[in-house]
Amino acid sequence: MILPIVYNWVIIILRTCFTSIALAYLPVWLTLDYLSDVMYIIDMIITIHTGYLDQGILIQDLDQLKKNYLHSKRFLRDLASLVPTDFFYFLFGIQTPMVRINRLLRTPKLSEALDRMETRTSYPNTFRISKLMIYIFVLIHWNACLYFALSSYIGFGSDRWVYPNITDPVFASMRRQYFYCFWFSAQIFTTVGDTPLPKREEEYLFMIADLLIAVLVFASIVGNVGNVITSLRDRDNVFFPNHELVKAYLRSHHISKELRQRIDNWYQHLHINKKIIRENEILQQLPVHLRTEIAVSVHLPTLSKVTIFQSCEKSLLEELVLKLTPQVFSPGEYVCKKGDVGHEMYIIKEGKLAVVADDGVTEFAVLSEGNFFGEISILNIKGNKSGNRRTANIRSIGHSDLFSLSKEDLTDVLSEFPAAKRHLEEKGRQILTKMGMLDDNRDGADEEDEKIETKISRLEATLEVLQTKLARLMVEIESSNRKMQARVEQVEWEVAMQENQLVANGHKEDGEVGQRRGEGVGGEGVWEREEAEGEEEEDSQTPALNQQREERSEVTKEGDGESTKSNSQDESKAVEGELNEEKKTDPGEAEDARVGDGDGAEIVDEKKAEEAGEIKEEDEAKEEEDDQQGLPL
Repeated sequence: MILPIVYNWVIIILRTCFTSIALAYLPVWLTLDYLSDVMYIIDMIITIHTGYLDQGILIQDLDQLKKNYLHSKRFLRDLASLVPTDFFYFLFGIQTPMVRINRLLRTPKLSEALDRMETRTSYPNTFRISKLMIYIFVLIHWNACLYFALSSYIGFGSDRWVYPNITDPVFASMRRQYFYCFWFSAQIFTTVGDTPLPKREEEYLFMIADLLIAVLVFASIVGNVGNVITSLRDRDNVFFPNHELVKAYLRSHHISKELRQRIDNWYQHLHINKKIIRENEILQQLPVHLRTEIAVSVHLPTLSKVTIFQSCEKSLLEELVLKLTPQVFSPGEYVCKKGDVGHEMYIIKEGKLAVVADDGVTEFAVLSEGNFFGEISILNIKGNKSGNRRTANIRSIGHSDLFSLSKEDLTDVLSEFPAAKRHLEEKGRQILTKMGMLDDNRDGADEEDEKIETKISRLEATLEVLQTKLARLMVEIESSNRKMQARVEQVEWEVAMQENQLVANGHKEDGEVGQRRGEGVGGEGVWEREEAEGEEEEDSQTPALNQQREERSEVTKEGDGESTKSNSQDESKAVEGELNEEKKTDPGEAEDARVGDGDGAEIVDEKKAEEAGEIKEEDEAKEEEDDQQGLPL
């Protein structure tokens, strides 16, 4: 659909404005017009038979497909684009192709086609640039046609701004007409500004509109090209490490020229041969199953060549494939040296490596594509005399591409495949036996060491549990101490408050007793009234004491949450005992108690009556002496 839609966008406006071109090639234009109409009809037929996704399920039933397409807005738009407006030729003439303007309604189909091509092409950035250039060409083409039509309306050659007079043989040809208008329009949209100044109002309006559009076009061009360049740079940064940063680091630290040359050669090898060493980062956005399938298709044949992995189940190999890490070694660089602790094994993808002696000159063997080494050192086979150390020097002859599989990754994968782990260890023992590197006597020692290590680990675990329990007990003891201290402080405060109240009541009662002694016998009624008021005060204090005891019991319950009814009763008894002792020691309270209790009160009343009689007899004797002396009373 790209060809017929672009054809209509370009040719309809061209034939409308350049009438000479339209009439000169009229049979060609009519043939292409109806051929594009046929392609429109074929597109509608294919669309009816094209499946669509409904909630992720591909619908292919023809009845549902017809119903979905015929009831959509897309069908109405496609149908409107095929309305036979060509019959207007009989009304306006064959030189008016603008009657086919409805064919431009298929433009959304062009956007859909370009988007699909962009997702399918292997060079998306190049395709984006091409698509942008197509849009710019169509825009400049339309502006050129409108410029020629405006020049024809104003008059060719009437001023320097319009198209020159077509009577001039130089500007009379159709080719010159189109190229001149296209050049004029391109100058405006590229903001070059090297155009003649307008003279008429129509010319000014046309230039204003073009300049406003040019601002948007120029910004769109710069933005799209900038995005493409950024995408290319990001792609290179993901595919290859940033060389500029490494160069700056080497310069700032004054690294030797020889080492810098080796690093430059390594980068050059990566770029020239398109070596990718960051596969995991590139494929990270894909789902896990797609990443696994890509890794299996790329690396599984290489991994299957390793002897210890040849008879392993496929699921194990698929897990290991995701753990492979590509590495590139420069010429003369050692991959591993004799005596080094082995942390990974290597599989040769490309290049050659030499097994050399300690002098670095003598070569024992040459390893090529498909060979592997270091697989024994990552299995932790018991009885290995080398103790998981490298037994040879491996040096790269040229640039070598290797896959490395770390010991940690292999251990993680084998933890989920215990049968495969035993199988690999058995194969490793067989290889070590053939090489004479397996010590059978060390198996028992290794088992004993393993038992001791197991016991130590168990003891450590038990010790950690005990330490945890001890810490909990210490926290609980500290919490109980704080709660007990709070309870003691509360009880002391309540006792102090009660002592203050009792002392105040004792002083008050002492004053009342002295007043009653001065009143004599006549104050018996007052004494009885005061005695009743004292009993009422004691009755009123009793609920207050009970309320304080209840508050203290509630505080105790909030403190530890474990107090019982018996504890609250014991505390109330203790408080009552303390109050009784304080009453016994206070003289005012003791006298008040005797006055209000049984026989003791009667004895006190009799003494008071005798004292009052003696005072009365003394007064009468004094009056008699005064009478005898003749003194006034």
